[in-house]
Amino acid sequence: MRIESLRQRLRDLGAKPPHEHRVLQAWTQSRSLDKRHSRAEDFLPKSLRAALPGLMAELHGLARLRSEHPGGDGSARLLVELGDGQTVESVLLPRDGVCVSTQVGCAVGCVFCMTGRDGLLRQLDSGEIVAQVVLARAMRTVHRVVFMGMGEPAHNLDNVMAAIELLGTSGGIGHKNLVFSTVGDHRVFARLSQGPVKPALALSLHTTRADLRETLLPKAPRIAPDELVELGEVYARASGYPIQYQWTLLEGINDGDDELEGIARLLAGKYAMMNFIPYNANDGLVFRRPSSARAAEMAGRLNRRGILTRLRDSAGQDVEGGCGQLRARTLTAEPV
Repeated sequence: MRIESLRQRLRDLGAKPPHEHRVLQAWTQSRSLDKRHSRAEDFLPKSLRAALPGLMAELHGLARLRSEHPGGDGSARLLVELGDGQTVESVLLPRDGVCVSTQVGCAVGCVFCMTGRDGLLRQLDSGEIVAQVVLARAMRTVHRVVFMGMGEPAHNLDNVMAAIELLGTSGGIGHKNLVFSTVGDHRVFARLSQGPVKPALALSLHTTRADLRETLLPKAPRIAPDELVELGEVYARASGYPIQYQWTLLEGINDGDDELEGIARLLAGKYAMMNFIPYNANDGLVFRRPSSARAAEMAGRLNRRGILTRLRDSAGQDVEGGCGQLRARTLTAEPV
């Protein structure tokens, strides 16, 4: 269900803007329609009140919990079933965050990622994206949403931006706490600053070498790392939020001193943060993560050179919960 279609249905049921906001707020924030000084039955049009139970049931059916896999770090990997039976993954993150999917599968085909191995199966509607946040909020407090699960948000831009707008208004989430994560696409840089909600931006860099980036991200737009950083800098200054650069650490591939020098050169003086994420092992893939000592050394050396760098773990490492793994294991286990 697209959010605009939902809004039109509410209007067809007699909702005026305050009624529409009240219903969307109740859904996206997992709240009661009743407020301290205003009961829903006294506020909402009769035709809308009569249709609400069925409509709310339909909305809650957009994303249902298939299975939950808690991690020792306070995270939990969720296998989420959509209305048509397809599944995607969401992650409850420590410190009140959730990572949501935007597609079933992915067309970028990052060679170290499980999600893209079967290609893109379909786009998620804006309502299905928001419904993952609603599901997460039924389980714990959520103040931060990262669009970094299965899929490339730039390839589903209209639906992702509609979800961001709703979550940043009726959903009550601060704009800087809505994080749009992408491998980089010129359409993103043209679009993000146009809407009423301007999210923070995370860019998957992974290497400072253009040739290596084409190998690691074979179907990503051909934007050289230097250009990607410059585009990111423009948005960072316009939005007031630093760019979060994502770098999956792959032993022997992008963990060398040459890459450290490249990062220091690219990000010197930039409004940016580097996130090093040691690789999360995937069955059937040959990549490995560098040692903890090496990863810590890399982060420390960059910090000493004035490049704000954080060493992060992909949430759910102890349950082998890299994006696409839960879905892949479930599909393998199900009878054909």
